[in-house]
Amino acid sequence: MPYKPQSEPGKSVYQPDVQITKLGEKIGDPVAAADFPEHILRFRNDRWDQSVGLDTLDEQEWLSHFGRFEPLPDNLDPPLALRYHGHQFRNYNPDIGDGRGFLFAQLRDHEQRLMDLATKGSGTTPWSRSGDGRLTLKGAVREILATEMLEALGVYTSETFSVVETGEKLSRGDEPSPTRSAVMTRLSHSHIRFGTFQRIAYEKNEALMRQLVEYCLEQYYGGVQTDDPAAELFGKVAQEVAKLAGAYMTAGFVHGVLNTDNINITGESFDYGPWRFTPYWEPGFTAAYFDHEGLYCFARQPEALHWNLAQLASALRLISDSEPLVATLEGFPKAYGKAFTEHFCWRLGVRSEGFEADRDLVVAAEKGLAEKTIEIDQFFFDWGGAANLAKPDKNASEFSDFQSLMADRERSREPVSEYWRKASPCSMHIEEVEAIWTDIAQQDDWSALSGKINDIREMGQALRKG
Repeated sequence: MPYKPQSEPGKSVYQPDVQITKLGEKIGDPVAAADFPEHILRFRNDRWDQSVGLDTLDEQEWLSHFGRFEPLPDNLDPPLALRYHGHQFRNYNPDIGDGRGFLFAQLRDHEQRLMDLATKGSGTTPWSRSGDGRLTLKGAVREILATEMLEALGVYTSETFSVVETGEKLSRGDEPSPTRSAVMTRLSHSHIRFGTFQRIAYEKNEALMRQLVEYCLEQYYGGVQTDDPAAELFGKVAQEVAKLAGAYMTAGFVHGVLNTDNINITGESFDYGPWRFTPYWEPGFTAAYFDHEGLYCFARQPEALHWNLAQLASALRLISDSEPLVATLEGFPKAYGKAFTEHFCWRLGVRSEGFEADRDLVVAAEKGLAEKTIEIDQFFFDWGGAANLAKPDKNASEFSDFQSLMADRERSREPVSEYWRKASPCSMHIEEVEAIWTDIAQQDDWSALSGKINDIREMGQALRKG
């Protein structure tokens, strides 16, 4: 089935559904949020709050739940800091977990999916180690921009649900300090990470591993269908991670820290720290200043996600034979190739013609993009909108092969939105991110952020509907 983006959020009623406690006390630790000196609402996701029936909350009610973290009705009380391990830059770390956040609530969305509301910057937990459990306001702003942009570009991502400024001054080595503080809440389709399975395997707890596998199949993948649930779950997860890898590449996105504790069991992208979008098709483009070897650079992200899947398979061997897990791993490159080419066609606005034909089209596009005569976003903007086809870039020699392959392609959408008639595409390069933050930091001016969110959402509508 050709790639389809995540559906638009629909209207729903509040449906609490606490499922995580069925996994018992070893899945997480009861915690309390920090007592912040201030609670200033800076961002409320007015698209996704309706999808979980929380759009009826007024501002004070919102701050009570997402600033002070008073429990939502019939929901988790207290919240849980989940336990997990993980490979961080391929070094195994058994001393991590939810160190500055917790699972706050579980509820159903407009499609009856089980969704998790989890925090970042809500205070210390048993897994904070030497950290203060806080989040900088700049970090929260960057997460808003990342999730909004990725959603618009068809990447399955967590949603930044709420950002509340908290009135503390924080010291950080990678930001001018002291800097402002915030607490963020994200909405995601599961807070269970690959590292959750790694911890259970490390502890050799077969009973809990079986329970967690069945929980994930029941809650996220429609139930157990085979007599080997671990292999079944792994196969489904691998397909979703292949889609994530393909979407990252088409978006020109570099996550920066694709550790096993930063990938969740639904293949949904989340936890954005040093992310960047590469302006040009530059394979070695690296987001994190501390990624000295380029382990998580642009072109190596599919490899990194494949490696992470291998670590999940290793954990699942606690209750499954190796053979079906290895077979799934060996099939990942093909699944990734298919997902990448289909997502590429989607962003171009043309119909997929099957992997072989789509691959030829994508290879020709990559050949031209590698010359760096045009930025990634401009390329998709020009070719994705009929109003832009007369631009001289189309006749450039580096795209001659691509142009000939595009000639007979059937469009999957008619570019009728005013977005396609703008002078330039919506992008999210580091210079604009820093400019948006500078307005906030120096003048407390949030207008550039609001304007950018509107621009991003307009692009998302154009990509979905034309």
